[in-house]
Amino acid sequence: MPKELRQIQKQDLLPQDSYAKNRKQLRKELLEFKKNRRIALGPYATFYFESFETMLAQVQEMLHIEKGGDEQLKDELSAYNPLIPNGKELTATLMFEIDNPIIRANFLSKLGGVENHVFIKIDNKTIHAVPEKDVDRTSSEGKASSVQFVHFTLNDDQIKKFKDNNIKVEIGIDHTLYNHTVTIPRDSKIALIKDFI
Repeated sequence: MPKELRQIQKQDLLPQDSYAKNRKQLRKELLEFKKNRRIALGPYATFYFESFETMLAQVQEMLHIEKGGDEQLKDELSAYNPLIPNGKELTATLMFEIDNPIIRANFLSKLGGVENHVFIKIDNKTIHAVPEKDVDRTSSEGKASSVQFVHFTLNDDQIKKFKDNNIKVEIGIDHTLYNHTVTIPRDSKIALIKDFI
């Protein structure tokens, strides 16, 4: 299926033996592709902006590791296809990365609801992210998951402004425990513009 349709299907995947043979080179190419799709925010948070290419690589890798065949493929597609931007949005995996397990557990235990405090600001207009609804990312005790999936839906005017090199675009989190904003670098903007129709 052409990537313009923004859904991965079985025929998009390499046969397992071909993937295994070319895996090292494919992973190297993916790292290069993802380089400008990664945006750090504050000391712990990183946004990894997803695309057809990143999700295809993820599905391919999961099948390579787990070797679950068509049954697994069905699950992987239902998990990862929703994270492919639809042409009017950006989608990101937001990760809170803290090496020390004690500090990480303590930090996440107070970060509940963080998924509702993520935003992009275009020309000083704020667009709040919509969390992926697959599972609750905050427990009833108020503990946040270290991995969040978010969608930023933009209208035509916002997309036009996002594409304008002279207009500042920021990304941030305004949770009481984690309040940071950063300007999206030019190279990242150029990479992300390709996600729009």
